[in-house]
Amino acid sequence: MKEAPTLHAAPMPIGPYSPVVRTSGDLYFFSGQIALSADATEIVGSTAAEQTERICTTLVAMLKELGLSIDNVVKTTVFLRSMDDFASMNAVYERYFGTSKPARSTVEVSRLPKGALVEIEIIAVR
Repeated sequence: MKEAPTLHAAPMPIGPYSPVVRTSGDLYFFSGQIALSADATEIVGSTAAEQTERICTTLVAMLKELGLSIDNVVKTTVFLRSMDDFASMNAVYERYFGTSKPARSTVEVSRLPKGALVEIEIIAVR
C-alpha cells in the first residue's frame, strides 16, 4: 500500500509524478528535486552551489511537513550535469547532511529538467 501525501513545501511537479510517496512500512520516497521556484516556472540559482542550497532547503521543508528531519534520510542520489561541480555541491550538501551521513550516490548526467545543474532525490524512514 502506498500514499502520496500533499506537501505545501514542494514545488508544483513538472510532470505526472508525486513529490513524495509513503509506503506502508514508513518509507518515504522523494522524487528528485531541482532548484525550482515555488510555481515551478524557473530555476533558482545560477551555480551548482546555489541550486544545491535551494534543493536542500526545499527538502528540509518537505521533511518537516511530514514530521521528519534530515536525520531520517537513509539514502540520497545526486545528479550533476558536470562532475566539475562536485566540490561546490558537496560543500553545501555537507552542511545539511554531514552529521547524519546517509548513503549516497552521485552521478553525472547529460541533461536535467529545465536546464538544472543539480537534482537530488532522497529516501527517508520514520
